[in-house]
Amino acid sequence: MSLSIQTIADAGATKVLVAGEVDVSNADKLREAVDAALAAAGGELTVDLAEVPYIDSTGIGVLVGAAHRAADAAKKLIVANPQKNVARVLGLLGVAGDLNI
Repeated sequence: MSLSIQTIADAGATKVLVAGEVDVSNADKLREAVDAALAAAGGELTVDLAEVPYIDSTGIGVLVGAAHRAADAAKKLIVANPQKNVARVLGLLGVAGDLNI
């Protein structure tokens, strides 16, 4: 399944919609999109994972790194709507709090 990423900026809120499997082969695409959205975002960026059935450790690393860069810039990154299996992995890895799920 290919990765599709759409960024929507609306009334001060920025959202990155991600669809498809996130793994080592396409994590750079996610990193570029999230970094660009974070730079343009006001105080908050939401990364919506509702259409992501699988994310590997590389993809999770992208999200955690972005959350730390957001915090350093006095912004907040929120990961929203993870599918059950993705939420489970994020919880097991102990990063759910860092990602403001």
